[in-house]
Amino acid sequence: MSEYMSVILFIAGLVLIIKGGDWFVDASIWIARVTGIPSIIVGATIVSFATTLPELLVSTNATLKGSTDIAIGNAIGSTICNMGLIAGLVIFLRPVEVSRKIFTQKAFLMVFVTLLTAFMARENYLSRLEAVLLLSTMGLYFYVNIKAYQGRVPEDRPIFTNTRKEVLVYIGKFAFGSLLVILGADLLVTHGIILAQVLGVPESVIGLTLIALGTSLPELVTGITSVLKKDAGIGLGNIIGANILNISMIMGASGLMADKGLYMTLTDVSFLGFTAQRVPQTLFLDLPVSLLLMGLLTIPPILSGRTYRLQGIGLMLLYGIYVIILFNLG
Repeated sequence: MSEYMSVILFIAGLVLIIKGGDWFVDASIWIARVTGIPSIIVGATIVSFATTLPELLVSTNATLKGSTDIAIGNAIGSTICNMGLIAGLVIFLRPVEVSRKIFTQKAFLMVFVTLLTAFMARENYLSRLEAVLLLSTMGLYFYVNIKAYQGRVPEDRPIFTNTRKEVLVYIGKFAFGSLLVILGADLLVTHGIILAQVLGVPESVIGLTLIALGTSLPELVTGITSVLKKDAGIGLGNIIGANILNISMIMGASGLMADKGLYMTLTDVSFLGFTAQRVPQTLFLDLPVSLLLMGLLTIPPILSGRTYRLQGIGLMLLYGIYVIILFNLG
């Protein structure tokens, strides 16, 4: 396939994601409106699950092909991209007030599952049993969300007040929007990798940057669209939920599918005169950066119940520094 065709298909993937994201957020906001469930909860469950499917497909396919570093890099890199680039941009464009109780629950689980992964991977390896444990945290996440709002739909906002046509339209938008973002992300990642190789982008950073960014585009489009529709809670909730699923579902599923578990490659790292031999970059750099971004993303809303533009600038700045470090390693 020619480089020109890859460019065309790359752009086509972007168009599919943008249009699919628009339909998807429309349907998600409708779900929040007719059920009375806060938009941050809808974003953290329904939207986050669907927008995380591209990451799941990429990581599991990479695992089956024996490329466990790409699988791990995609999962961890997506959390970094989600917070540093996407959450930073969403918060900068439209600071939002949040329910401190709901937000704190989600933030705690996000940090917990990341710390759990770092602890289990301390020997540069995730076993199948540990993968099952990560998947169980995904089940816990959905259980907590469902339990919190079970039987609490407001009486003055019944679900079935819409016409049959309107219900069918929004169900269609939700289903086809999901399909478009998944297909678009697949095109974007596949041909983005081809273009990156042609341009000479180092293979070592593809999983953490290009693939992570490509599979995170549904979250980016969802976040930007939610800002344009003045419902940024959807985008913020989606990012937190997507991060939990990136660690629990994607790392867990990849660990189960790997023949002997997920191994992290040991590499020699050199940066600004500092050299470390035979270290796992995932534990040495990627997970610490992810946890640092989680702190910046969650602490202000937990303390004050809202996000701030300066917070968004800080998240984007940290992401930029991280990308610069990645391209200068080795």
